[in-house]
Amino acid sequence: MSPSRRAVLGTSGAALLLCAAPPALARPRPVTPVRQVPLHGAVNVRDLGGYVTHDGHRVRHGLAYRGDHLAELTDADLAVLAGLGLGSVVDLRIPLEVGHDGADRLPAGPVPVSRPVTDRGLFGRLLAAIGSRDPVRQEEMLGGGRAAAFMRDVYRTFVTDADNRAAFAATLRDLADRRGGPLLLHCTSGKDRTGWASWLLLTLLGVPGSAARADYLASNAFRAAYDARLREALKQGGLMENPELIVPLQEVRTEYLDSALAQVRLSYGSLFRYLSVGLGLELRELVALRERLVPGA
Repeated sequence: MSPSRRAVLGTSGAALLLCAAPPALARPRPVTPVRQVPLHGAVNVRDLGGYVTHDGHRVRHGLAYRGDHLAELTDADLAVLAGLGLGSVVDLRIPLEVGHDGADRLPAGPVPVSRPVTDRGLFGRLLAAIGSRDPVRQEEMLGGGRAAAFMRDVYRTFVTDADNRAAFAATLRDLADRRGGPLLLHCTSGKDRTGWASWLLLTLLGVPGSAARADYLASNAFRAAYDARLREALKQGGLMENPELIVPLQEVRTEYLDSALAQVRLSYGSLFRYLSVGLGLELRELVALRERLVPGA
């Protein structure tokens, strides 16, 4: 374990038990491809199963999914979702986002759960900048590194905001509950709030840091074509002279994830204390999460 990873996790025996294996147990780990759920109306829906843990076990397929919003699903998409046997769909969007994009379209079966995580006004800021049609104002709002700085601030609130912490904790508890069935977690783009929750989950399950980060960064690949079309439409429609200004808001970046982890160290000293004190998760809940999602662990 690298010094930086140890500093975040802390040296608690419980944290080491849940998040890392001793070097003696390490084995060669095959590269695990990200498993996308192909849909027409959403581009970033994925199964979080299949990753190999530090101790050589594999995260179970078909229990934890991550995604972008589901408001534009086609009838064919609904059939695909129905085949997943979902028990619940957790929506991290705030009301402004739901009002703009619409409520999720879901097949019969899964229970919709609204669990808003604040974006610190990111969505409203983006709408205001685009809606102004003013290149000068857009540059003032988003240019000069301001968009990326705003994203770093958003990630810090995943750690500092009590309501955000409660939402992440409730979702991890849902995933640990064997009675709940498979769960799909999503926000608008499926990359930031969903990305942090998914990184937490994979880390708790003992997935190596490189693989957990790769899953986080994979949103860029899955969203690239869609996001490029959006930028082109904004330019062609006369809404933005320089749509590249929104790229930092469309992407996930290592610096964004690292800003949340730096806040974890600042506020709690270690990831385990963030989980136990910040999220209020008990050791038995963390153990139940791993036992459910990692067979044989």
